[in-house]
Amino acid sequence: MHRRDFSSCLATTAALLATGHAHAQLGQGAQPVEGRHFVRVNPAAPVGAPAGKIDVVEFFWYGCPHCNTLEPALEAWTKRLAPDVAFRRVPVGFTAVHEAHQRLYYALEAMGKLEAMHRRVFAAIHQQSQRLEREADQLAFLKAQGVDTTRFSDFARSFGVQTKMRQARQLSDAYKIDGVPTIGVHGRFYTAGSLTGSNESALAVADFLIGRVRTRA
Repeated sequence: MHRRDFSSCLATTAALLATGHAHAQLGQGAQPVEGRHFVRVNPAAPVGAPAGKIDVVEFFWYGCPHCNTLEPALEAWTKRLAPDVAFRRVPVGFTAVHEAHQRLYYALEAMGKLEAMHRRVFAAIHQQSQRLEREADQLAFLKAQGVDTTRFSDFARSFGVQTKMRQARQLSDAYKIDGVPTIGVHGRFYTAGSLTGSNESALAVADFLIGRVRTRA
């Protein structure tokens, strides 16, 4: 999914699948290759993790079918990460549609509702065909989920949420990513299923990159 051409998510998905054979599959036991399975970020992107922690970021969009498919494996993977790894999700804001979902994410986070609602948002979009791009549609969905929509609206318009949205855009620009889902590692590298051939391979490459950062390779 290219960052400036999201007019048709389904069309882009079909294009990625059609060109999937051109992407380098990571073979069993093979070591990832720079420029083929992952990209070095130069200059390095900012690191948001505390000192002594390895910063790992998943760039995603709620409307992306690949992000939705990755989510169960990603959740399991994050639970296996070592204590020196700090994982976070960053919703991209490439277009106005992405910004609508980005605002939804950060408002739920500010309310303390993100953990309960994150997978429900994916399900609403990809299983129940709710686009959740308009504020009215988001409010109707959240009301049905028992979320205080007045508080949500206040948070969605808050300075704090606006700041996080701006910071998310700055970080995706610093990583120079052109699609989602993408996994960034400590501002130095990123990988994605479109590079490795599958989401599972991308997580394996992310493990490899975490190891490189850990050993300062």
